[in-house]
Amino acid sequence: MSGKEFFVNRYREFGWEFRPVYARQAIRINQTNSKGKNLLERLRTAGADLMKVPFLESGYWVGKSKVSVGATVEYLLGLYSIQEAAAQIPATLFSTLKNKLVLDACAAPGGKTVHLADLMDNRGAIVALDINSRRLIALKNHLERCHVRSAVVYALDARKASSLNLEFDRILLDVPCSGNFASDPQWFSRRTLKDVERNAKVQREIIAESTKCLADEGEIVYSTCSLEPEEDELNIDWAVKNLNLQTESINTPGENGLTQVFEHRLDSSISLCRRIWPGETQGFFVCKLKKRVGKQ
Repeated sequence: MSGKEFFVNRYREFGWEFRPVYARQAIRINQTNSKGKNLLERLRTAGADLMKVPFLESGYWVGKSKVSVGATVEYLLGLYSIQEAAAQIPATLFSTLKNKLVLDACAAPGGKTVHLADLMDNRGAIVALDINSRRLIALKNHLERCHVRSAVVYALDARKASSLNLEFDRILLDVPCSGNFASDPQWFSRRTLKDVERNAKVQREIIAESTKCLADEGEIVYSTCSLEPEEDELNIDWAVKNLNLQTESINTPGENGLTQVFEHRLDSSISLCRRIWPGETQGFFVCKLKKRVGKQ
């Protein structure tokens, strides 16, 4: 099962009517690096057209600018990162980060790793994992450019994270996913339901492995840029029912997570997840999880 009509009909059943969208470019200011640097003034003087993203503390939309935001001195100095607006949400959902031991289980190319380090003010430690050698190079370059001193990078499959023999206070699972049409014009011709189901299986394996590494009072943030419930709500429903996890309320844009997916009635707590349909941002799904207190 594949093709545009197949997926568009699914979205309609979930309450969203398909329309072509053009996600806007965005940047995120690295607050740790840019203190006292008058960054916004410098960028606007150079010809950058920037507008605050209302739901992000450090995010700005990029308009029709006279300068490429990926070719400024300020970018090369790590004062800001180019990062899709919805992708700036996950790292902000942890209750606290400073002085914590954090696992970024699927870290490359490093945008969210840098964001975590920035929110931590380079205090604490981040263990960043990925298995793709080329993406690991991009990750290390990103960390170096942005002066991240609190991260260590491992070439390791997230499905083997427990082999590190560490217990993490915070775990970010921005898992490999099927993506969506807003970031790939050829998406409908590239993807099938079998792709989605295969990705969902890997994602469940990553969630299960990461839960083994989670401290008792720890937090997991799970996110994808997939619109498919197999990779989103159905995975979290499975985690809630099988891994002694519970969803937590989060304050972020989007709609409540689906609790009815075709013939499947999901746990009511899945409504606490957030589903962001494509518009000014790419499509996105995010939720926060903790261990159930007093239950094994």
